[in-house]
Amino acid sequence: MSTETAADLFVQQFGGPPAVTARAPGRINLIGEHTDYNDGFVLPAAVDKSVFVCVGPRPDRQVHLYATDLGESLTLSLDEVAPQSASWANYVLGVVDQLQQNGLPVHGFNLTFGGDLPQGFGLSSSAAVECGVLGALNVLFGCGLAPWDVVRMAQRAEHTFAGVRCGIMDMFASVFGRREQAMRLDCLSLDFAYVPLDLQDCKILLLNTNVKHSLASTAYNTRRQECEQGLRWVQARQPEVRSLRDATLDLLDRYVAPLDAVIHRRCRFVWAENARVLDACADLHAGRLEAFGEKMYGSHAGLSREYEVSCPELDFLVDFVRDRPGVLGARMMGGGFGGCTINLVRAAAIEPLASAAAAAYRSATGLSLSAFVVETADGLSVNRV
Repeated sequence: MSTETAADLFVQQFGGPPAVTARAPGRINLIGEHTDYNDGFVLPAAVDKSVFVCVGPRPDRQVHLYATDLGESLTLSLDEVAPQSASWANYVLGVVDQLQQNGLPVHGFNLTFGGDLPQGFGLSSSAAVECGVLGALNVLFGCGLAPWDVVRMAQRAEHTFAGVRCGIMDMFASVFGRREQAMRLDCLSLDFAYVPLDLQDCKILLLNTNVKHSLASTAYNTRRQECEQGLRWVQARQPEVRSLRDATLDLLDRYVAPLDAVIHRRCRFVWAENARVLDACADLHAGRLEAFGEKMYGSHAGLSREYEVSCPELDFLVDFVRDRPGVLGARMMGGGFGGCTINLVRAAAIEPLASAAAAAYRSATGLSLSAFVVETADGLSVNRV
């Protein structure tokens, strides 16, 4: 999809052109999984798959929404904004609720959204919708929001209307992404730095398991609670420790392990994953792609065995590509229990690898495998028509 195509769909739905268009990309996370909500480090990048949002003003207090990819619509009054049974609507209405809660001028509007950002790959389509809608309404109504305002309000919308206590990484990457750059984000201070992403003769290949196990619906919040508990136990003895990354393995062994072995494993993974992010950034600055790939494998091992958010399908794919020609690294990406693996692969090896993986995966699981290459891209863009 393009901005022009999205605008044409808006005309078909509402009979006139939009006043504002926005493009919000999805994201990959190169390394640093489940560290964002633990106030740690992450290394995301925006990708060339996006959500396109088109909006236009109305003379009343009605909100007319249309999800172009689903062919579904919703109409309600600004006085009736509340979570809906249609989950897609909550990503839009959560944003409207945030604008209202902050006393910003919101009037009736027509809105369409859709794009080429696939669901199920863990590319954060929900964050892209929220950031795209916020960016478009910000310009339409002259709210004066700065980029970080968009990021924070989109996160709160996800918390309140979608019911997911997500970290800030997804929204941050969608807004601040830059082509051929990754971003090292400190999720505690929100300081960030661009890291050059020179992939040389490699590309980023995503392999989608096409499964999503039911555990994913509750495990995310459970893992967050486990880590928060482990941190509290450390802070009871060492109040200066702000987050798990500030602890040491000795502190975790001393104050968490005797109380709960499972929570101890969770906390050790988070500590180690934060260290991997910082080391991986040094690898990218130095052009050490092989070393970076090894850290991807290390990340997956921790996610599977210590944090326990992988699944047999994800583990199969990582094990299958390991040591195959042209593969530098692989790991699961996203919340876990399904979704996709992210693979650093030499360009010449991608086609034979994807073909072999699809055949082996079907033989092992009976499921089809989806594969595509992503490129880095710039973040949120908003334009008046």
